[in-house]
Amino acid sequence: MQIKINNKDVCTEASNMLELAQELNLPERGIAMALGTNMVSRDVWSTTELQEGDSVIVIKAACGG
Repeated sequence: MQIKINNKDVCTEASNMLELAQELNLPERGIAMALGTNMVSRDVWSTTELQEGDSVIVIKAACGG
């Protein structure tokens, strides 16, 4: 399916946010994801389904100020 990740069109086989994180090889720590404008807690990634055309924002934590 086609979704947007950080405003870029991406084709994915992932059906939920956990599968997407695994597909993108995201690290287990220091990552947050939002679906649309709503932050999604890591503990519900596996039950948060993705739909065609969804917009996902991936935020990586960085040290410093």
